[in-house]
Amino acid sequence: MLKREITYEDFNGEKVTETFYFNLTKSEIIELNVGYEGGLGSAIQRIVETSDVRSVVAELKKILLMSYGIKSEDGKRFIKSDELRLQFTQTPAYDILFMDIATNDTASAAFIKGILPKDFVEEIEKAEKAANKQPLLPPSVSTGAKETS
Repeated sequence: MLKREITYEDFNGEKVTETFYFNLTKSEIIELNVGYEGGLGSAIQRIVETSDVRSVVAELKKILLMSYGIKSEDGKRFIKSDELRLQFTQTPAYDILFMDIATNDTASAAFIKGILPKDFVEEIEKAEKAANKQPLLPPSVSTGAKETS
C-alpha cells in the first residue's frame, strides 16, 4: 500500500494537506494482467519505454484510479468504488498527483512500485535478476513527495 500526503489549495483558497492511499491486490493484478496483451508486466514495460504519450497517460490514469481507495478505520478493509474514484478526480490533490506521475518517469515508476504488494515486487526483482534484465521497477526512487508503504 502506498500512503501519499499531498498538499494543495482547495476551492476555498485554503491550503490543505491530506493523506491518500493507493493499493492493488493480487486479485486486481490478475484482472489487470488478463486485460493487457502480454500481461501487466509487458504493459508496465511499454509505459516505461514508449514515446506514445497518449497511451502512457491513459494507462497511468487507469492504474492510478484502480488503485485509489479509502482505508477503513480498523484497517481491515480498503474501500474502493466508482463514486470514490470520481470524487477523488474532482480534487486538486488528484491533479497534483496525476501531473507528477504523468510528467516524471521516476515518479511514475515509484508510484507503480508502491501500489503493488511487496512480495509481488520482490518476485519481479528476482525474475529480472535471474534473467539479467535491467530492473523494471527501480529499488528506490525519490519523487519529492512524501510516500510511505
